[in-house]
Amino acid sequence: MTHSTHIAPPPDPVAKTDGTGHRLIPRGPQHRSWRENPLRRITPWLFLLVPLALLITFTYVPVGNMIYYSFTDWDGVSPDRNFVGGDNYKELFTRPELFRVFAVSLYYLAASVVQIAAALYFATILSFDLRLRNLFKGILFFPYLINGVAIGFVFLYFFQDGGTLDSLLSLFGLGGDHAWLGDPQSANTALAGVSVWRFTGLNFVLFLGAIQSIPGELYEAAQLDGATRWQQFRHLIAPGIRPVISLSVILAISGSLSVFEIPFIMTGGATGTQTFVIQTIKLAFQFNKTGLASACAVVLLLIILLFTWIQRRLVPDEKVDLV
Repeated sequence: MTHSTHIAPPPDPVAKTDGTGHRLIPRGPQHRSWRENPLRRITPWLFLLVPLALLITFTYVPVGNMIYYSFTDWDGVSPDRNFVGGDNYKELFTRPELFRVFAVSLYYLAASVVQIAAALYFATILSFDLRLRNLFKGILFFPYLINGVAIGFVFLYFFQDGGTLDSLLSLFGLGGDHAWLGDPQSANTALAGVSVWRFTGLNFVLFLGAIQSIPGELYEAAQLDGATRWQQFRHLIAPGIRPVISLSVILAISGSLSVFEIPFIMTGGATGTQTFVIQTIKLAFQFNKTGLASACAVVLLLIILLFTWIQRRLVPDEKVDLV
């Protein structure tokens, strides 16, 4: 019977040991962090180079030119641009009729409330398991995909005297030709209704995506606790989509102040439907007062920023934690 013996390797005279005699294993070469590599540090900026160039070229440079033009008497055609200081702003604020058009925005602001409420309702209903819900999603979002000019022409024939709306009303015994776009109140109401029809789909998609991002376990727990649909909406859905609702309110306010497409196509700003943007366009291209129109655009930008700031102060962003 033989016994195997283990022969320990001879100590390495070069190897280093610590104070207790244990051998220290040498480490490999230290790798520098990617943040220390100059090329990798500038890589994110290389990806942002083209988007930033486009943003600066087509957003900030035009805004800067607009602010510059607002201090000149440029007519939009002549190469001469005489500096007039704040005369354009003085004329703008001393002519009340230039600000009366903001009363038209109240129709679109009221329409935005209906639009957000309808979008939130349909998004909540279609977030649950219902039959044909994908079909209804497509129907609600489809109007937003149509070109705004096409929508303007379609509803122009819809609201004309003896048009589609009058034909539908005649089926219920409410016949008769009505000048829907001939009266300021009915015209603005009709145009605001068109905006509701068109933009409800956008808010619907935003709300639906936010609702579906809420974890399904929370819905299951609410159902096990016996929560009704209304209680699920009040205590689960509404707090979970609060940031998206805030975003929709900001878009609604800015959109109601800068309405242009639909009223310009359908009425051209006639019969009391002229908005601030249509008025600005006419000042620039019809009356050749580009300097004054630029001042109007700057004031509109400041008003939108002011309302956005007030809204963010009243309803600050909060981190939503539903767990």
